[in-house]
Amino acid sequence: MDTPAAFRLVACLGNPGAQYDGTRHNIGFQIADELARRSLCAFRIDPKWNAQTAQTGGRTIMKPQTFMNLSGEAVGEFSRYYKIPPNEILVVLDDISLPLGSLRLRKSGSPGGHNGLESILVHLGTEAVPRLRVGIGSPGTSPLHNHVLGRFNKEELPRVEDAVLRAADAFEYSNARGLDAAMNQFNQKTQEP
Repeated sequence: MDTPAAFRLVACLGNPGAQYDGTRHNIGFQIADELARRSLCAFRIDPKWNAQTAQTGGRTIMKPQTFMNLSGEAVGEFSRYYKIPPNEILVVLDDISLPLGSLRLRKSGSPGGHNGLESILVHLGTEAVPRLRVGIGSPGTSPLHNHVLGRFNKEELPRVEDAVLRAADAFEYSNARGLDAAMNQFNQKTQEP
């Protein structure tokens, strides 16, 4: 039987600054906000880590305030200082290869072309870092940069809002029942258009 994950650090990825609020690349920040809302805790600027952090029940929810591609700086320094092993860190990030609104939990693996996750894996020195990928849809013929820094359209918003809630559910479920159980429960539930 899989033991509960007991994540001590939830690193939710995005870009800092109001101009990036609501962009596809910042869905991780939206999930961080939902986790904080459920836990009745608030974010504060933590200049030591160049991150916004919120504390709840022995764990830290983090929104790195570096740009996406440097996310590993905050996550690496924080985890080394508090001696948090990689298997007790959950990285929450966007994924263009997944259909909009779908979730994929994994215990380890390559960065899959995501520069923020790659930065974290480099700083932690391992690919054995649990992650929760949230589908933001494929760019199709649009340039990748425009797609990930673009906002969801009105028709997509209900699926995005549902994905944020389900991602928070997946985190809570993995802590209660273990990562394997959460993978079985949430990885099968894709939301096709």
